Amino acid sequence: MQAEEIIAKNKERNLVEQTPYHPETGEGSNIGNRVRIDMPDAPIPVQYIPEQMNRVEMVSLLKKYGSIDLFIEKELKKKADEELRDEVWKRWLKIRIKYDFEFWSVMFVKIKDKTGERDVPFRLNRPQRRLLSELEAMREKGRPIRIILLKARQWGGSTLVQIYMAWIQLVHCHNWNSVICAHLKDSALNIKGMYSKLLENYPPWLLSSDAPLRFRPFEKMGNTSIIDQTKCRITIGSAETPESIRGNDAVMAHLSEVAFWPATPQKTPESLVRSVCGSVALIPYSVIVMESTANGTGNYFHKECQRAKRGESDKKFVFVPWYEIEIYRSPIDDYEKFVETMTSYEKYLWERGATLEAISWYRKKRKEYAEHADMMAEYPSDDVEAFNYSGDRVFDARLVEKMRRECRDPEQTGEIYGKAEQGRAALDDVKFSAETNGRLKIWSQPDKSDQITGRYITVVDIGGRSDKADYSVIAVFDRYWMMHGGVPEIAAQWRGHCDHDLLAWKAAQIATYYNNALLVIESNTLETENYDGGDTEYILETIADTYKNLYSRPPANMIRGSTGIRWGFHMNRSTKALLVNHQIRMLREGGYIERDMNACYEHDVYERKPNGAYGAMDGHHDDILITRCIGTYICYTEPLPSKKHENKVLRKQPLNESTI
Repeated sequence: MQAEEIIAKNKERNLVEQTPYHPETGEGSNIGNRVRIDMPDAPIPVQYIPEQMNRVEMVSLLKKYGSIDLFIEKELKKKADEELRDEVWKRWLKIRIKYDFEFWSVMFVKIKDKTGERDVPFRLNRPQRRLLSELEAMREKGRPIRIILLKARQWGGSTLVQIYMAWIQLVHCHNWNSVICAHLKDSALNIKGMYSKLLENYPPWLLSSDAPLRFRPFEKMGNTSIIDQTKCRITIGSAETPESIRGNDAVMAHLSEVAFWPATPQKTPESLVRSVCGSVALIPYSVIVMESTANGTGNYFHKECQRAKRGESDKKFVFVPWYEIEIYRSPIDDYEKFVETMTSYEKYLWERGATLEAISWYRKKRKEYAEHADMMAEYPSDDVEAFNYSGDRVFDARLVEKMRRECRDPEQTGEIYGKAEQGRAALDDVKFSAETNGRLKIWSQPDKSDQITGRYITVVDIGGRSDKADYSVIAVFDRYWMMHGGVPEIAAQWRGHCDHDLLAWKAAQIATYYNNALLVIESNTLETENYDGGDTEYILETIADTYKNLYSRPPANMIRGSTGIRWGFHMNRSTKALLVNHQIRMLREGGYIERDMNACYEHDVYERKPNGAYGAMDGHHDDILITRCIGTYICYTEPLPSKKHENKVLRKQPLNESTI
């Protein structure tokens, strides 16, 4: 795109951003469809009201007459006076606030301004209107309202959530209890403080009351208050003291800064969320909003965001990038020169929808940071940047996100069986059995025409036996497209816990099923423990006597069966560093196709430790990742697959321990 085209397009974007927004009249609202109504004798003569209001008889009559005075004369059979006009107008307001949150908030809600010096009407900014559209879409469809909000900087996401819940309690529902839970009790109190400010300024007549609205302690409970006019209770708590909110009968829950909730053996974010939200029914006007700024990858909030993005959660994922926040703009003197000097990342921001003025602000702000990664974490353009944490992450977050795009649900799930569980008979009549709870995921079945040699490679990472130990993983790589200049892809994966000898036979069965694939077993676990006090290598020796395509690591001239032969792939500090660096290259160059979403997650939480070692973040696994590191390396160092009547094309460097 030429500079002239970019500048012209930028003018269009600015016109959209500068669209007049007047929530008092309804002009400029993007929440649902609106219709115009004219009442010249009303305090607001021209209004754009939500379409649903037309169903209300009084609204349709006022629209018909186009005048409050005519409505009074024709329908009430009285002569219009100031008292009647005021009464009709108040009835109109009570109707409109039920359908129009933006109108209600700007007319009847007061919040502290940015300086904290005065109270101002709550007029929604663009990011808040975007979040509101998601909330209202669920409410208007009669669905339970479920949102997970990844916040970036201070645009008032938490403020909107709490005031939206107040709207439900003050306008729509009585006896509708809510809970506010933050990482710190003071944070929860601050959120409740916004609600208190709202009540102080709220007109009692909207609730047909003469008494001022306020919170009153409920049943001498220090953390629960009640609004007498609506009988709605509000309970506050924190992740520090979860017992204060257990057993609460809330139908709305505002969970704030969830990424910072502590995770200990005694209390975890998962258990706290269950205790808070367990009572929230799946009914209209019930609300669960989980919101937080990012706090790195691998924690509960990050995992829940990923689940929501994949459509596996009950919550809708919402993220607002920095360039949609109005305050981040800077004027430009020479547009042509600015466009010509845009960096590749600035061009990326333009492609995402940022205006040139927003990019100009970003360019100036960027100079405050020595590392661009720090700037991206503070002002993220997408959720990937938001979760980019300060630790020594190994794999580039954007490349991991790109890898996720190829992931999909397996075509089949089940188990592999032979005539026996172990021994020679285990490899006879090997078949796949489809089972709902099976541990083997299959994305592509083996090609049983068997016209290609070296097509499949099976890699095993050995974990522990107990359910709380690391998982054992068996991964199958399909190298078919490498014959045509393509890349290998994940064909199948088994993940679970079992005794190591049974695992070895299970791996041999899967390798047999995939056309006698080269079977590569990571042997470090076996070699560093005494299995039942016996020979540490007897498991692999037993498999080798039966399965003839088992990877070994002898010197290049070693004859199979000679003294000193070592079966399996030994992972040590030097080989691990080599494989990790190779995997970094694989992601950068798109060197293989991933299918399993959990593999991407393990790439996300893999880091370089302070002592220089590699490993998963505390509390996370890397078993799937290790099979990818070994598997992709062997895929590219083994001879290419070939048709059986053709000679194999060898790589420059065959794989054995000497190459490492």
